Amino acid sequence: MTELVSVDIQRILEMIPHRYPFLLIDKVIDIETDVRATGIKNVTMNEPQFTGHFPQQPIMPGVLIIESMAQTAAILVVQTLGAGAEGKLVYFMSIDNARFRKPVTPGDVMHIHVTKKQSRGPVWKFESQVKVDGQVVAEATIAAMIRDN
Repeated sequence: MTELVSVDIQRILEMIPHRYPFLLIDKVIDIETDVRATGIKNVTMNEPQFTGHFPQQPIMPGVLIIESMAQTAAILVVQTLGAGAEGKLVYFMSIDNARFRKPVTPGDVMHIHVTKKQSRGPVWKFESQVKVDGQVVAEATIAAMIRDN
C-alpha cells in the first residue's frame, strides 16, 4: 500500500521559495511520493492579477494556471527527494501541449493534478491537468530542472 501525504500552506512555504503574490497553491493533497500529487488553489477576487485581467470579467491568466501546475510538481519533487531539496529552485524547461478548455474565475477551486512521466538526474517531466468542479479546464506536459539557488 502506498502512503499518501498532505502538505498544508506552512509546509509549502518551507518546501518551495515562492511567496505572495506568486505562490499559486494553497495546499497539496494526496501526494504519492515519486508518482503524483494534487494541489489546491482557491481562486479569490482579491488577487492582484484580477485588477487588469479583466476588470469587468475577471479570468485567471493561463500562464498562472501553468505556474500552479509547476508549483504542485515542485512539491512532488521535494517530497520525493527529501529535506535536502527544500528551498531549491525548480526551473521550467518546456511546456508542451498546453490547452485551456474553460475560463477559471474568482470563486473557483482549482484541483491541480500532476503525474510524473519521468525523471533523469535533475530533470523531471510531468503530465498536468487542472479541474474545476470535476471538469478539465487546462492541461499541459511540463518539464523542469531542480537546481541549487
